[in-house]
Amino acid sequence: MKRFYKAAGVGETDGGFQVELDGRPVRSPAKAPLVFSSRTLAQGVADEWNAQDDRIDPHSMPLMQFSSTAVDLIPAKRAEIVEAVSAYAGTDLLCYRADHPQPLVDRQARLWQPLLDWAALQYDAPLTVCVGLMPKPQPDEALVALRRVVEATDDWYLSALQTATGVCGSIIVALALLEGRLSAEEAFEVSQLDETYQIEQWGEDAEATKRRRNVRAEIDACRRFVDLLRG
Repeated sequence: MKRFYKAAGVGETDGGFQVELDGRPVRSPAKAPLVFSSRTLAQGVADEWNAQDDRIDPHSMPLMQFSSTAVDLIPAKRAEIVEAVSAYAGTDLLCYRADHPQPLVDRQARLWQPLLDWAALQYDAPLTVCVGLMPKPQPDEALVALRRVVEATDDWYLSALQTATGVCGSIIVALALLEGRLSAEEAFEVSQLDETYQIEQWGEDAEATKRRRNVRAEIDACRRFVDLLRG
């Protein structure tokens, strides 16, 4: 789509703020009003619109995408999305450890175990660690506790949480990222630990480089969205 406006800005509206293109309010892809509770998030979305060239590239506008998802998709499919995000607790990346080589075993313990300890204290959700890739059942009380955390989120926060959980392969890493326990760089490091170790041993091809760059960009966008949402 060609750029059809000169400038984007932020205006006040009932219930919060809106992004305006040449004074006209932006709506979601489903034509729903986009009302932001946070001026800083509205400004971040306006900045994305202002950064577009002659043609609009939706993929370069993650804040707009998260906002649209919060308005169009999550209210309609909230139960399904809560279920999908909560399910990661049953097979969380951090719970499956290697038995060799020792440097990888040590790195997993050093970077992953503190996050599981944090989740156990923060959410009363102690998850069990095992060696190998075969799924092992997690304590019911931990699964219930983490599901309650997901259920308690509003639609806007859940928009970022579902993406962060999927891209990191871990609900614990996603929560740590969005709650400020981890920076975006740290979340990338812990979620890509196994891949990084393999690259250190054998090198990285162009496809892996591109994929990891996209993962890092998504993690960055999730954290930035929630930071702006909180003002």
